[in-house]
Amino acid sequence: MSKKARRQLETVLFSLPAIILVCLMMYLPFILSGYYSLTEWNGISKDAKFIGFQNFKTIFVESKDFRESLWFTTRYTFFFVIFSNVFALALAVVLTKKFKAANFFRGIFFIPYIMSMTIVGFIWKFIFTSGFEKLYEVTDWGLWNFSWLGDPKLVFYSVAFVGVWQSLGFYIVLYIAGLQAVPKDVMEAAVVDGATSRQKFFKVTLPLLGPSFTTCIFMSLTNGLKVFDIILALTKGGPGTATNSVTLQIYKEAFTNNNYGLGSAQSIIYFLFVLILTQLVLKGFSRKEVDL
Repeated sequence: MSKKARRQLETVLFSLPAIILVCLMMYLPFILSGYYSLTEWNGISKDAKFIGFQNFKTIFVESKDFRESLWFTTRYTFFFVIFSNVFALALAVVLTKKFKAANFFRGIFFIPYIMSMTIVGFIWKFIFTSGFEKLYEVTDWGLWNFSWLGDPKLVFYSVAFVGVWQSLGFYIVLYIAGLQAVPKDVMEAAVVDGATSRQKFFKVTLPLLGPSFTTCIFMSLTNGLKVFDIILALTKGGPGTATNSVTLQIYKEAFTNNNYGLGSAQSIIYFLFVLILTQLVLKGFSRKEVDL
């Protein structure tokens, strides 16, 4: 066997286990999900009854739960993307300044990100209930006496705040890396041209952060769209269906209501929604990147 053929064989043999694993864990379940979306199946019986596109008709015409969960997820994702990136960029700018505690604060902000979202949810559930109750007894401020997880008008902001708080450290790290990659000679040229600090930031730094913006926006968008565990730990979708995300709705439909066919149809629709949205956002931000 020639050296080139041996290398090609080694490449195939080393790649084959990973390809098989990916197919078994991702592509095969996706194909089966597409099949079960056309059936009525409770996940227990041996045979699934083929019903065509009835599940999709139920979603778009009869059922309001999926549409309400999609609206909540859209609002949550918009809030999450905007505030996580704004706060992360602002803190990254501060933490790139030279002061003694900069590395300490970088670590402090990153700690919540390495914690499990479920654990974070339970921690904040305790804070919103018992913690705020104690603060109200001490300070007598009405702010702490609000039902942050029981009021349908407030619970959205509570869940979104916890999501932003938990993931903020990750985006700070990405923006710090982008800020440190800005060429110093470009910044020095801006100073020579008489640019103020404000002008340097908005006219020079921000345009050069295009790749970091694209990465952070894309990551925060996908994380917002797939929100599940933090809602499950905080509210379980309540009160009522006020915080019922699409992923939680699919989980309930399939594993709580034992309606795998309808749950699979919801997952197919949501997959297409996420695919189209993320591609549009990614292409839109990629076009605005500035090449050095």
